[in-house]
Parts: sequence; C-alpha cells; structure tokens
Amino acid sequence: MHPSFNLNSSSSRPPLRIGLLLNGNVQPAWVAEVLEQIVQSNFACVQLVVYRAPLGVKQSFLRRAAGALVDKKSRSELLFRLYARWDKLRVRGRDDPFRKTDCGDSLNNIETMQVAPLSRGPVDRFPSEAIDRIRSMDLDVLIRFGFNILRGEVLEAARYGVWSYHHGDNEFYRGGPPCFWELVEGNPITGAMLQVLTEDLDAGRVLIKGWFRTHPSGSWLRNRMQPYWGASTFVTQKLRQVHELGWEWVEKEIVPAAAYQGKRGIYSTPTNGEMARWLVRKLARAAVEAATWLPRRLCIDHWRLAVHRGQRTRLTEGNSGEIGKFRWVPSPRGHFCADPFLFCHSGRQWLFFEDFDYGAHHGSIAAAEVLAEGALSPAMRVLDRPYHLSYPCVFEVGGEVYMIPESREHGTVEMYRSTKFPDEWELAREFLEVSAVDTTVWTEGGVYWFFVTLRERRGGGLQLWLFSSRGILEDWQPHPANPISTDIRSSRGGGAIFREGELLMRPSQDCSGNYGRSFTLNEILVLNEREYRERPHETVEAPHGMMGTHTYGRLEDVEVIDGCAWRSIFEVYGSRSFSRRLWRKLGLMR
Repeated sequence: MHPSFNLNSSSSRPPLRIGLLLNGNVQPAWVAEVLEQIVQSNFACVQLVVYRAPLGVKQSFLRRAAGALVDKKSRSELLFRLYARWDKLRVRGRDDPFRKTDCGDSLNNIETMQVAPLSRGPVDRFPSEAIDRIRSMDLDVLIRFGFNILRGEVLEAARYGVWSYHHGDNEFYRGGPPCFWELVEGNPITGAMLQVLTEDLDAGRVLIKGWFRTHPSGSWLRNRMQPYWGASTFVTQKLRQVHELGWEWVEKEIVPAAAYQGKRGIYSTPTNGEMARWLVRKLARAAVEAATWLPRRLCIDHWRLAVHRGQRTRLTEGNSGEIGKFRWVPSPRGHFCADPFLFCHSGRQWLFFEDFDYGAHHGSIAAAEVLAEGALSPAMRVLDRPYHLSYPCVFEVGGEVYMIPESREHGTVEMYRSTKFPDEWELAREFLEVSAVDTTVWTEGGVYWFFVTLRERRGGGLQLWLFSSRGILEDWQPHPANPISTDIRSSRGGGAIFREGELLMRPSQDCSGNYGRSFTLNEILVLNEREYRERPHETVEAPHGMMGTHTYGRLEDVEVIDGCAWRSIFEVYGSRSFSRRLWRKLGLMR
C-alpha cells in the first residue's frame, strides 16, 4: 500500500537524514518493503547504515538441535517450534512477510559502519566512539531493524530519536511471540505500532498504532500478514509528516499512553503444555466444523435492506432494538442487496444500493424510489460494468448528480455523472489507480472531501485516507494527516456522512471478528486542510438472529440500513442458478 502520493511531500525542505540499524543486508520481505519506500520517497534520504558486528561462527543445524535438546527452556518450547515450522511450510508463498530478501541494491553507495555493542543479557549499548560517529552524521531519525533491546546514548543520537516497530497492541500484549497470543485468547483484533524508543521497556512514545483483523484460521503466519504488511507504510507516513508539517505537529499527535490491561504481565513463548491445550481446542473446533460441513455448505450469508419512514428512530443513540422499527425488504430471488444510499431528486426520495447476482457472482448498482410508509418501487439496474460495483455514494454538485461506486475489482476510483436520472450515467473521471473501497464524499465551505479506504494488496489490511479538491473534477490532494484511521473497526466507510444537530457524523463499519459485524457513528471534531480528528459516538450492533449490519443512511424522514443473516441456499438462490450454485458451494464445480 504505497502509491506515489504516499511517497511525496509538498514541502520544499531538504530531505530528512536517515540512519538504519541492521543485522545485515538480508532482511524479511516486510523490512525490505519499508526500505524501498524510504529510498523511493522525496522526503527522506538514507545517510548511514549501522550493522551489528557478526556474533561469531554460526553453528550447524545439528549442533543447534543438540543444544536445544540439552537446554531445559528450549525443550519446554519444542511443541511451539514444531508448530511454527509446520505452519510456515503450509502457508509459504510470495506474500510471506518473512521471506528472506537481499536489500543490498537498495543500500548501495551509502556510508556504513559496524558496531560491536556492549551487551548484557538482552540489552545492547553502543560504545562512545560509535555514538560520536553517528552524531557526526547529523541524522534526523535512526530506524531500528536489528540489534537487541537498546539502551543508553544511542537513543538520543538522532534528532528525533530511534524509531522501532512493535507488532502487537502494547496496551494488551507485551513480550511475544508477536501476533500469536491474540489467536490463543480469541482476540478479534491484532495490533501493530511504530514508536520512539525510550529507556523504559514497552513504554516508547507511540507515533502511530494500527489494529487489524485477527485471522480466523488460527494460523500464526496468516495472522501476521495484515499487521506486518499493513504497518509497513508507518515509517514513510510519519517521515512525510515530519517533513511536511514539522516534528512539533507529529509530537502533538503521539498516541496517549494508557494503563496496561494484558492478562499476563509479560507474554513469552508458550510451553509445551500451553501449546497442547490450545491445539486440542483447535482440533475440537475442526472436528465440529467437519461434522457440520454439509449443513454449512447449504447456507450462506445473505444481505437485505431495511427502510424506516416517519419519526426518527433512536438508532443513532446506540439503541440497536430500534432496528425492529425498520421494514425489511426481501432481496430478489438469486440476489442480495446491501450498501444503501439515499438521495433526493426533484422532490422524490431514491434509494441506491448494491445488487449482487449470486449466479453471475457480480455486483451492479440498482435504485428504487422510497414510497409511503417505507415501501420501495420496483428496483431498476442503473449502472453495470464488466467488473464488480457496490457502495454507490450519490451526491449533487451545482445541479449535476454524481456517483462514486466501489470499483476495487477494476483497480480504480471512478466518478460517474448522471445524464438522465436515475438510470443513465457516464464516466466523468478516474481519480486513483489503487485498490480502494467505499469512497464517501462530503462537501463543506467550497471544499470537496473524499474519504477513501485503501486496501493493502497482500495481507488485505485497511487504512482510511482523506483527499480534497476545490473542484469536483479537479485532482485530489492527499491530506497531510493521512492515514486518518488504521483501525479495522473504523477504517471502512459505513454510509453517507450526515449532520445530527450540531454534530457531523461519519458512519464506519466494524470488520473485526467478521465482515460488517456492526457500524459506528463517528463524530468529526476537526476537518480542515491541516488537521483531522474524530471520536466514536455510538455503535449499533446487529440484532439477535443477524450476523451483521454495516451501512446506515438518513434523509429527511427516511432511514435505511442493511443486515446479514444466515440463510439456506434453497431459500436465496433462484431456480435457474440453484443447481450450478449448489455444486459450486459443495466444492464439486468451479
């Protein structure tokens, strides 16, 4: 997730001077990605690479294995080591963030030095002569990808300190292995952060923190893909902000420290007993899934729309019971309907939504007029492309009606203009060539704001980015505070932005645990060309018997939502596509 706008600063200041702390040129693929982004950026330049001096002759595999059998602690962790090797063999591929990558070409013609740290246990301190040489390079930032826990003067050898990743939410997980205990404890989210190191372990100053969906498979490697790949942009995002906005601005945005709430003081590698208990639970769940394979194959997550017309519900006050006042609209046989957007045209209220055809496995945009008491007119297909469309954000500018549907399958963000409302549209412009979902538009004070969720192509991690323009068809300018959300619980749009009295609300969907499990109304506190801030206002959970609700809209006396429930394929598929879809569902046909 590093399109060109993430690698360019609008400031004319000289590039930041960067130093790297490495154990060697061969690095995990996610580190190589970070280094490549720094090299490609126009706001940072690597001036020095500090290598850790070799520790001695590397032992053979047999000698290491023999030593592990002798050491009591290593024997107690044997089951975890075997599981990790099996998991890597099972999941290996180009998307593995730990695939060994030679970074030598990226680091050519850069001054280097070797340091033999003064080590005591897991702590490394740099000798004074090494500190003096690093300081002579007048570095802005040192970025740590090697060495052990750092202490001493090296932490102040660069103007803005030593930056280091921590994979895991430091409010709940300290220690390691990173991203593993979330699986054991059933946590729906897994964190990652970039911090400025301090003398206190696990108490760095957090520059940026992200939360990603914990992978449902129980695979440790798969669960690390989103946090490692998704957080790989954190370094360049913060370096760009330092360059463009200044260190004082970045310091002001540092994540406030919070009390530790982990179930253990320090997490460590699980013992054989802990691994055995976890694996037994996993095998038990796998047995249950195997026993229910056929019934599950004969059911599907089915989305429908619901409309309420009349006195405003208390849904926006977090009262999920108010969903009972909505009138559910049956989706056509063989289709599901989701992502509702309301729009008023010539005094008539229209509902635009995604119409997904199960048989064709294809989504298009449909519309229906909202009639008395929440009924809908017969739906018509209004926009269809050779690729999947959804999330039809419809809005008006100067008497013209526009739509930005999600077109991630095409790799673009597209805007359409209505030539004959509501069912004839022409492509007005393509704005971004990125993997993006759920673009939402807000207009205020002559500025057009575009909230765009960018999707990382490997792990699938999500970040919410904000763009603006002064003309509806002019180039979009990225906001300097980007990304404005790196939280899977709020980084994906959940409907049109609206006003609730004096409050400006941005709906977002929570994709932790399962897709679209609930939506949250976020109060936008600050929105200008330099700053963006919001806070959660209310969260609406899916009612009993439903698996999710992820989009909300309101217009005058009309409110709309969508909802997902577990339904039999006999009920939701049309007669024509039933047999074909059934064989696909059973895995007997492609």
